Amino acid sequence: MHLKTLTLRGFKSFASATTLEFEPGVTCVVGPNGSGKSNVVDALAWVMGEQGAKTLRGGKMDDVIFAGTSGRAPLGRAEVSLTIDNSDGALPIDYTEVTISRTLFRTGGSEYAINGSQCRLLDIQDLLSDSGLGREMHVIVGQGQARCRPACHPGGAPPLH
Repeated sequence: MHLKTLTLRGFKSFASATTLEFEPGVTCVVGPNGSGKSNVVDALAWVMGEQGAKTLRGGKMDDVIFAGTSGRAPLGRAEVSLTIDNSDGALPIDYTEVTISRTLFRTGGSEYAINGSQCRLLDIQDLLSDSGLGREMHVIVGQGQARCRPACHPGGAPPLH
């Protein structure tokens, strides 16, 4: 099992549909300040069911919806879809590819889906619970959270910041 794609539409700074493709193995998101790296991390947590706006670096949940710029109007919804390669059957579902989606409308409603079929948050949590991706079972290392102990750097090089 591995993450295959992450598609963001109207999520935070991603006004236009943006798809990131992942290969098996270690993946990291690298880019200059302001490029949306932290928003990608927030999108992963959000699509898997994160309920805390503060955890997503916002004050209220609709802060995840693209708020607009001087040249582009605010959007009415945010949508994130995460596609997982399940060819090894790690997820208890009869599909070799599983897409989990979450949509939040500025009007306040929200929707969850598995492979395009509407479902509840609980259904997503149940699907992911034994995979290592379930609620509070995965680890997402965000900006400023990775630290290296001095033992990693012979000669006393400073820890990473």
